[in-house]
Amino acid sequence: MSQDFAIIQTGGKQYKVAAGQKLKVEKLPVDAGATVAFDKVLLVAKGDSVTVGMPHVSGAKVEAKVLRQDKEDTKLVFRYHAKVRYKKKKGHRQPFTEVEIVKI
Repeated sequence: MSQDFAIIQTGGKQYKVAAGQKLKVEKLPVDAGATVAFDKVLLVAKGDSVTVGMPHVSGAKVEAKVLRQDKEDTKLVFRYHAKVRYKKKKGHRQPFTEVEIVKI
């Protein structure tokens, strides 16, 4: 039993996706509820056939529905130098877009 999947590239990262899967990607400039198409598809596997792109598979695209735009939990950045009274504490919240894969 083979599962259909694809490998896409967005935001400088690569993701293995299948239909119905939810994932968080780098922030995309679209509103929640809209659809987005990822056209940088690196690999498509349907059944027993596998198509590998060089670098992208021509004509292939992955459609996804945007569920929400949000920020990650706070990551603390703490810098400390011993013996010189140097301390800096800073927080960072990375924005992301949560998408659900509709069709490959």
